Amino acid sequence: MHHKTLFILDDKFSKPVLMELQYFPPIQYFTKFLLYPHVVIEQYENYQKGGYRNRCKIVNANSTQILTVPLVKGKNQQSPIREVQISYIDDWQRIHWTSIQSAYGNAPFFEHYADHLKSLLTKKYETLFDLNRVILHKILSLLQMETDIQSSAVYEKNPVDFVDLRNKISTRESNTFVDKNFTPIHYSQVFEEKHRFLPNLSILDLIFCKGPEALSYLEQCISKE
Repeated sequence: MHHKTLFILDDKFSKPVLMELQYFPPIQYFTKFLLYPHVVIEQYENYQKGGYRNRCKIVNANSTQILTVPLVKGKNQQSPIREVQISYIDDWQRIHWTSIQSAYGNAPFFEHYADHLKSLLTKKYETLFDLNRVILHKILSLLQMETDIQSSAVYEKNPVDFVDLRNKISTRESNTFVDKNFTPIHYSQVFEEKHRFLPNLSILDLIFCKGPEALSYLEQCISKE
């Protein structure tokens, strides 16, 4: 197993980082697990739409594609995150996997990781929180990334003891967060000749395209300023 102490020698990164769970998060999200010694998952927030909590971004032959997990009773805006339930009225799991397979079936490492990742979309989880937690641990395992993960004890609007990255790694166009510690680096993508290189897609893109070299790629993307 790979250890992450290489990046935590600077005092500015000595505090734990506080983040929300996301659905097959973007590459940027996973660099934080290398940069900070401890990761705390926010479990007492209210659900907020417009981010990666129930969606991820991949790229197919036509364009980028957003895969969205449908939720019971609409978007559950301002509901406690642990109570947000997944809707199974539509067979979204099959649709998501079909989309992933279509996008990455020709990727160099698709066959190597396909069964591991498909298994995440076969079991029905009641809540979005539980689904995302299982996804996170599976991805970290596939990346062979050691990490100290804890869950938040209470909700703090302005935490003092954590580096607060909640809602920072987001799909929102209004997000003005400038991440000086993340610099996307080029790697070969399936449809790069058609779309050019697209940075910071879902971690799925990196795993299927880079395979065992994904962890090394994440290390290269870290900028310490």
